[in-house]
Amino acid sequence: MDNERATVMVVDDNLANLMVAKLALTHSYDVFTVPSASKMFDMLERNRPSLILLDIEMPETDGMEALSTLKSKPDLADIPVIFLTAKGDDESELRGLALGAVDYISKPFMPQLLLKRVDLHLTIESQKLRLEEQAKNLESSFRAIKNFNENLQQMVEDKTREIIRLQNAILHGVANIVESRDDTTGGHVERTQRYLRTLIGGLNKLGLYQEDMRGWDIELMIESSQLHDVGKIAISDSILKKPGRLTKEEFDTMKKHVDVGVNLIEKIETEVSGTDFLRYAKIFAETHHEKWDGSGYPKGLAGSDIPLPGRLMALADVYDALTSARPYKDAFPPDEAARIIREGKGSHFDPALVDAFDQVADQFASIASENP
Repeated sequence: MDNERATVMVVDDNLANLMVAKLALTHSYDVFTVPSASKMFDMLERNRPSLILLDIEMPETDGMEALSTLKSKPDLADIPVIFLTAKGDDESELRGLALGAVDYISKPFMPQLLLKRVDLHLTIESQKLRLEEQAKNLESSFRAIKNFNENLQQMVEDKTREIIRLQNAILHGVANIVESRDDTTGGHVERTQRYLRTLIGGLNKLGLYQEDMRGWDIELMIESSQLHDVGKIAISDSILKKPGRLTKEEFDTMKKHVDVGVNLIEKIETEVSGTDFLRYAKIFAETHHEKWDGSGYPKGLAGSDIPLPGRLMALADVYDALTSARPYKDAFPPDEAARIIREGKGSHFDPALVDAFDQVADQFASIASENP
């Protein structure tokens, strides 16, 4: 997509919608407009678009049936599809997402919003392809290491450093993709990394959990923490970017980002062996929403059954959420955030970690003050 214009196919039986979409997108993309699902499949035999905008309500073959057929074809299944749907059609939106649509846009749509959403998903698709290529290179590098002769120790060391750089590049790339979808939380990943490092310093001051942390590769673990919210890449923009508090149903959907993130990391683990950074990353992704009293999710773990890295991230993540502005709230000042953290001692948070937080609360406040 970097060297040529991406192609967008718009499928809608309404001529006005086709014209609006083409006018909105034609400056940036090559646009094909198609009035029915059957003609879409005819055109797909000759042209493969980068993305499809698909209307749900169409005569003969509707959008749901068309998407199901599309996903059943191996050569077409990976084309991202955004549904065009009438406002308030929640049931259709959920069905479409379950069938594999990446997003939906309500009709009538604003041309500027349509362009932005298409831009976003094509950027995600482009970055995903780059990450897949990097993952292939990484796997190839691991295979090459196994064939190195013991007498080539220096070569092994050089290659290991190269692999670490690749790992970190992939971590940064994935984290950037997640943050690019949720523009209300810019800088969240970097700040939580700094909070984790600072909180570990507080534990060391008090001599707490020293045995538990013995053998940790602290820097690798903190690098891996970037993937704690990787599952949000699968959450719809309508929920991820909602300018207000989520309904119960929306929050239940949001909670699924934990399982999605764990599954993504596990899939990578099956292809690459001996990766401590993925082991750490899975712990962060799976347990950072668990609570000390067992009222968290997804498993309702309690107390020391929650791995220590997950307990650390729970505190860092909440503190950053409190001190960051959201569409539905202003940022809390650091002293108010600290009070809430202390109130959560023994319920939301590990009491020992709150004691460690008290040792470094001023450092947390300093980091938060840099939050734009």
